[in-house]
Amino acid sequence: MIGSELARQLEREGDTVLRLVRRRPGSAAEFNWAPSAHIIDFTLMDDVDVVVNLSGASLAHLPWTAGYKEEIRQSRLQATRTLTDAMGMSRRPPAVLINASAVGYYGDRPGARLTESSPKGEGFLADVVDEWETAARLAPEGTRVVLVRSGIVLGNGGAMRPLLPLARLGLAGPLGTGGQHWPWISLHDEAAAIRHLMRSGVEGAVNLVGPSPVTADVLVRELARQLGRPYGLRAPEGLIEFALRDAGRELLLASQKVVPTRLIDDGFVFRHDTVQKAVAALLGR
Repeated sequence: MIGSELARQLEREGDTVLRLVRRRPGSAAEFNWAPSAHIIDFTLMDDVDVVVNLSGASLAHLPWTAGYKEEIRQSRLQATRTLTDAMGMSRRPPAVLINASAVGYYGDRPGARLTESSPKGEGFLADVVDEWETAARLAPEGTRVVLVRSGIVLGNGGAMRPLLPLARLGLAGPLGTGGQHWPWISLHDEAAAIRHLMRSGVEGAVNLVGPSPVTADVLVRELARQLGRPYGLRAPEGLIEFALRDAGRELLLASQKVVPTRLIDDGFVFRHDTVQKAVAALLGR
């Protein structure tokens, strides 16, 4: 979802985008790789300026069994290590690596204002993200590494894949108390921020979230409002934890008031600076 939007924006600006695919290449701009087997043509790295790694098994695939949790972890580490190793073997390593990360790094932190300097939290996702970012930092010396800690991206996929159909059916309502902060960003701004960071001098962790933090209640209620559907079917916290276990606690019930301090300080301007605008963009309005 994010990669497709990013490629669209880059190509619109005249940039050449090469895609790594796990199937037979369908064009001269596609190249096969198999990160789980650590297979890639490292000579590709000689001719690119920026590598963007968004690869990883979906967190929205539920439930998180023990086996799927390991897939979440390994899919991120294998892809990142395959890319950094290939960059290290190239004659001219790319100048920039933009590596996906996540606000899961901060864990459940009710009441805390979370910036890039906030310490690591606790939990499965916090541990996975920490390993993921460590793997990205193995890029060759001289390659600027940017770790984009994304929140909930409001696009037709990801976290919205289960929420949007429920809202359309009129089944949306508070998740637990609804008072937990959900860091959000529009799909357009997610890709635009990555484009901005390609050309910036910033390195290290950068929070990719909207500038106006809101609670889960505000976000889901706004989704229902713009769809013209009722909002009020509460999902009790205990039921969410019982049904989804770690996924429920860390995706739906965790409170993370994350702010995009470094992105704003670097001059990025959001197109969708409120959740109301981001939801309207999601719904094509």
